[in-house]
This record gives sequence, structure tokens and C-alpha cells, in this order.
Amino acid sequence: MDKHMTKTISARLPLKVISSIEEVAAERKRKRGDIVRDALEIYLDTWADYQIAMERLKDAQDEILSEKEFLGELGWDI
Repeated sequence: MDKHMTKTISARLPLKVISSIEEVAAERKRKRGDIVRDALEIYLDTWADYQIAMERLKDAQDEILSEKEFLGELGWDI
């Protein structure tokens, strides 16, 4: 991440969340801010994927496959 393209924000978090962040930071030998930044990036990526999935579900022309059909198209014989 480019340090020149960042902006500092602050947030109030429950003590339990702070404690969890500190535990992960200690395990990974990283700063708390790094853990929060990584978590937010993962959340935002997941949210974007969720939004795409919801739009596809609303599209009547987008074929919905069962799990078996989907795996069959991938060539997985399970």
C-alpha cells in the first residue's frame, strides 16, 4: 500500500474487538492498524462479491444452476 495515498480515521470499537485485534497483531507480529486495514479490505472485497451475487440473482436471464450442475460444468465428478 502506498503510504502517500492514505488517510487516518478513528473509530470507537468494543473492548472485545480491540482485544481480538491485539491478539491477532501479536500473533502476526504486526501493528494493530495493519490488522484493521487488512480486515476492512477483506470485508469490502467480500461485500463487493455479495453485491454482484445479489444482482445476478435478480437477473431473470441469468441461469441458476444446482450445485451438481455447476460442478458438472467444471468437469468435477463428485
